[in-house]
Formats: sequence, C-alpha cells, structure tokens
Amino acid sequence: MIVDLPDTSTLDISKKLVRMRNSGGEVTIGRVLTLVIDTDAGEEAEAAVDASNQASREHPCRVIVVSRGDRNQATQLDAQIRVGGDAGASEVVVLGLHGELADHPHAVVTPFLLPDTPVVTWWPGRAPARPAADPLGRLASRRITDARSAADCDGALAARRLGYSAGDTDLAWSATTPWRAMLASALDRPPHAPVDSAAVCGPAHIPGLDLIAGWLAHALGVPVTRRVGDWRVSLERSDGAVELVMDDAGGGILHFPGRPDGRMPFKRRTTAECLAEELRRLDADIVYRHALEGLSSVTQED
Repeated sequence: MIVDLPDTSTLDISKKLVRMRNSGGEVTIGRVLTLVIDTDAGEEAEAAVDASNQASREHPCRVIVVSRGDRNQATQLDAQIRVGGDAGASEVVVLGLHGELADHPHAVVTPFLLPDTPVVTWWPGRAPARPAADPLGRLASRRITDARSAADCDGALAARRLGYSAGDTDLAWSATTPWRAMLASALDRPPHAPVDSAAVCGPAHIPGLDLIAGWLAHALGVPVTRRVGDWRVSLERSDGAVELVMDDAGGGILHFPGRPDGRMPFKRRTTAECLAEELRRLDADIVYRHALEGLSSVTQED
C-alpha cells in the first residue's frame, strides 16, 4: 500500500501512520532499528529504497527517506507512506523537503524515529566529509557511506579516513568481505611462513581494492603495493606467493605453494547484501578503521 501526502506536516504524517498500522495490523514492536536514508536533489532514491526493503527482511525496521528538493522553492513538506508488499518487512516514510526545510532534515526526521531502538543513517550517494558531524549523522549510532558511488574514489576514501568517527563504515568495505575471508583463511593454513610483501591489483576506480590494500598494510605490517590491472591479490612469502585471482566466470581461485588450488564461487555483492551485513552490527567496526589507517602506507603504481 502506498499513500501520498502532498503539502503536509509531521503531525499529519504521524497520525496517518498510526491509522494505517491499526487498520492493516502493522506494529512497531518488531522493528529493530530506524534506517534514515539521506538523498540530495537529483539522486536516485528508489534504488536505495529497494535495497533497504530487501535488507529489511533480515532486519525489520522503519525506513525514513529524506529527499531534499530545490532550496529555491517555497518551503513545503511532501510525504509518501509505504507499507505491506511495497515496503518489504519495513514501513517506509519518504519525506520530500523543499525550500528551507532541505537545510533542516533532522528536525523533520526526529518525530518519526522509533523509541528505544538504534538509528542508522545511510548516504547512498553524496556523503558529508564528517558523517558523525552531519545533522542526520548525529542522530545515529551507525553511519554508512558508499565510496563506490563517488566520482573520485581516491578523494572519497581520503575523506573517510580524515573524517572517521567510531560508528562509521562504507559499503565498499562490506563488498570485499568474501575476498578478505578467503585471504584470512589462506594465512591460517600451515606452513605459517611470514608474509614479506603484498600487492593488490585490479581496476583503478574500485575503492574496495584500496581498502583491501590498507587492511593488509595495517594487519601484516609489510610493504603493500596497489597496482592497476587484472584482479589479483599476491602475498609474497619465503616459500612462494599465495595468490587470490578471479577467473573468467567471476569466481575466486586461491593459488597456494605446493597445494591444490582452492576455489570459491564469488559474485558481485548487491547493495542490499552489503547493507544487510552492515546492519548486523551496530558497534564500531575497528577493522574498517584500521583499513583506512593503512591506506597512508600503501604504494600506488599505475
């Protein structure tokens, strides 16, 4: 069910939500968090709503979408409420902020936050330099950005590192989880020879690969090089190189000295899968922070 409320107020939206819950059997007791999605004028909000609907099947929540309109228009609040099949396992409130309201989204969002539940803020496109200092970021204990959508990936990661606060994370990081898991399992196998150096190779504008390089630099404390080329991560050891490469079908192949190759059916993780992973933990992601810190010691090669 979708209900449009043009030129409305927060009070009228709240009353309509209550009536829709009472008539449709929707309750808030099963909601485990409030997810605030912050989008600017011209950004595609529907893709973010679709991803949150899919993620809500694992994490039932209230989704509040802030869609900032033209600041030169008359001040007005438009709303849309989605429940049932149009909202996954969540209830979605889309808030269209026009005029001066576009600069005060936190004041409009606050009345719709579920009581006694965590708040997560997600910027699927443009993100503030310091998410924790943003008005919507200050409402949240967990703040999610997405460097994959940035025109300048290197600049985006540099901003994430300089503006990091506990509770920040990025979907470019969760997109690399299968690769990181396979690399960690490779180093758990005997013989446990120390890694002397590492190289991460792949397309230039893939921020997840840069984060893998930063993660290896911090975790291993060895020289790490980021190169442009085919997908490959090499860990140089005295007994030979441990290499993780991608085959033509997109799967991962782990080359291990003196042992048969290991294989893993990788596939590109969807935004919904990455978002669901980030919503599983609401504490600070220390490993992500270490990956950002490690970026400064990674050598870049063309």
